[in-house]
Amino acid sequence: MKCHICNGSTLTFKNKPETITYHWCRSCAYIFKSPSCYQPIEDQKSRYDLHENDPHDEGYRAYFQRFLDFVLPHVGTDVSHALDFGCGRSTLLATMLQDRGIACDAYDPIYHPSDDYTKKRYDLIVSTEVFEHLHQPKLIFAELVSRLTPGGSLAIQTQFHPNDPEQFLSWYYHKDPTHIVFFTAKTFQVLAQMHGCEMVAQNGKNMVIFKKKGELLS
Repeated sequence: MKCHICNGSTLTFKNKPETITYHWCRSCAYIFKSPSCYQPIEDQKSRYDLHENDPHDEGYRAYFQRFLDFVLPHVGTDVSHALDFGCGRSTLLATMLQDRGIACDAYDPIYHPSDDYTKKRYDLIVSTEVFEHLHQPKLIFAELVSRLTPGGSLAIQTQFHPNDPEQFLSWYYHKDPTHIVFFTAKTFQVLAQMHGCEMVAQNGKNMVIFKKKGELLS
């Protein structure tokens, strides 16, 4: 099966107890589950409804604070309008940006499904723990870059996989049935090169930031 990101050839390996097939692209270090594992959005919602994301919980706020502490120093001060893409049921991250003087829209296909964001441009788009759920991450990445103003920033959080099949199978992150695609910083570098942006920072673990160079390349 061809890689969804770079169209290169993939190697396959299995999680034998669960008989899940994974496809591993060694060119761009992208791993994805067999499409037969992809769940309809109704089944995904049943799992997401179990998440206890209380905006008053100190641990939950600290989780987003760590993300903002990494991201905001790299995006500059000329940021007035942001989008939280795939925010889930809570809009806490959008609120925390608003508390810093940055107007922020919140979009989620299940809980906040308005597509008004598709008519706007943003100085900053953030997306935390979303990309591992996407059936078509390359298309979504391109769409988000297209929504940035020139020089705007896209910040993504998703766990980077160990890029080794044996280590991957002992890794906790793929065991969530709604987690179907997996990235490394290298994968995101390939996406950046395809879509007219530059990777400006990554933490080696789960966060990466891009700057749009100009108008999206066609």
